[in-house]
Amino acid sequence: MSASDLPLVRAARRQPTPYTPVWLMRQAGRYMAEYREMRRRYSFLELCKNPPAAAEVTLQPVDRLGVDGAILFADILLIVEPLGVGLEFAKGEGPVIAKPVRGEADLGRLAPIDVDSALGFVFETVRIVTRALDGRLPLIGFAGAPFTVASYVVEGGPSRDFVHTKRLMYQQPEAWHRLMGVLASATGRYLSGQIRAGASLVQLFDSWVGALSPADYRAFVLPHTRAVIESLSPRVPVIHFGTGNPALLPHMREAGGDVIGLDWRVDLDVGWQAVGADVGVQGNLDPSVLLTSPAYIRQRAKDVLERAGGRPGHIFNLGHGVFQQTPVEHVKALVDMVHEMSAR
Repeated sequence: MSASDLPLVRAARRQPTPYTPVWLMRQAGRYMAEYREMRRRYSFLELCKNPPAAAEVTLQPVDRLGVDGAILFADILLIVEPLGVGLEFAKGEGPVIAKPVRGEADLGRLAPIDVDSALGFVFETVRIVTRALDGRLPLIGFAGAPFTVASYVVEGGPSRDFVHTKRLMYQQPEAWHRLMGVLASATGRYLSGQIRAGASLVQLFDSWVGALSPADYRAFVLPHTRAVIESLSPRVPVIHFGTGNPALLPHMREAGGDVIGLDWRVDLDVGWQAVGADVGVQGNLDPSVLLTSPAYIRQRAKDVLERAGGRPGHIFNLGHGVFQQTPVEHVKALVDMVHEMSAR
């Protein structure tokens, strides 16, 4: 079976499917004992940069959970390491940027990103996984959207208020757009490399974009996100995912994507109406629901499916990633429930 005939890819193109396909953000992660064992052997960056090991992690959940797609194991910040900003993953603290970009002067010291040489290990992981899947399931490639990646580069790590990011946007807009242009160009080449290596569809993660107002999104983000999506070659379905501000959904749709990912802060039917019937949607069960009981998980999953109404173009997912405290059996149960309740 070719990738275009698989349920996940068909749903991304708003074509009929025998059931609603499901995959989960962070489906390969710390809630699985197999992943924790790998992390005892490798640091996070070592794991990302070891294609056979990264491929193993990518494939761990596939047969165990019965999901309809594999999601590449990597990190959205791998693309910034070649810039020379000093990327580290501090234990218990997440990513740290040693040399944050706070103004025009800092932009001058950024190294050019040669995607093929700097990120070739990711493309090799894609090739290994694609061979292992052998057409049974599609591989989802991914990258961070320019705003989210830029916010890490400017803030120096995760942030709640994005003070430095917004200051740069407002006070030095030319520097901001220059930084976003650098990231958008590299991200387009990065995703295109994943596609050429075998990814059947890709997701663009804009995890922190909810910090912005609609007006700021349109002025400072939309053109750069659109540039990434329009640059992809060869063309495969694109899932465009953001979190935190449902008011951004129509503008994200304008930026592009075949499927718009919805977080749990909006009812799925309301979110679909906001982006329009001519695009698919992905989501949007609250990840916390998986910490409850199978009966409650079923109730909430049923609600999401009912809001989708069986229309072509729905990919079931969480509203963000699986929590590490989640019981594996609950994740498996959710996948089975979605398949069973959505069978047509």
